[in-house]
Amino acid sequence: MGLLNFVVILFTVFLSACAQLMLKMGAAATLGVGQPSTPYELVVKVMFSPLILSGIFTYGVSVLIWIWVLSRVELSIAYPFVGLSFIFTLLFGMFFLGEAVNFSKIIGTLMIVGGCIFIANSAAS
Repeated sequence: MGLLNFVVILFTVFLSACAQLMLKMGAAATLGVGQPSTPYELVVKVMFSPLILSGIFTYGVSVLIWIWVLSRVELSIAYPFVGLSFIFTLLFGMFFLGEAVNFSKIIGTLMIVGGCIFIANSAAS
């Protein structure tokens, strides 16, 4: 697969997880204070939320980079690495959102990492 492709895949997955964190924080800040009474109000709140807009932008950048990755790496090799976003989101949830991390979450995340290692090894073969 090559080191550059591997690093870019990890960066793209990290960016995507960052985007999810921003969207979650933006949704909590924008919509958690009381549900908007109309769809129009919802659209206006979302359009003017810096966190939501930043999350959408970051996600868009990650998609553009992901397209570059797909032009260089087999889909069956690249896509399983998206599972690594579970690691980032677990850590982001724990550190930035104060979410509880239990044994089941850790084991499930480690199983996903194990699968990614198997896929990476198959690319080297």
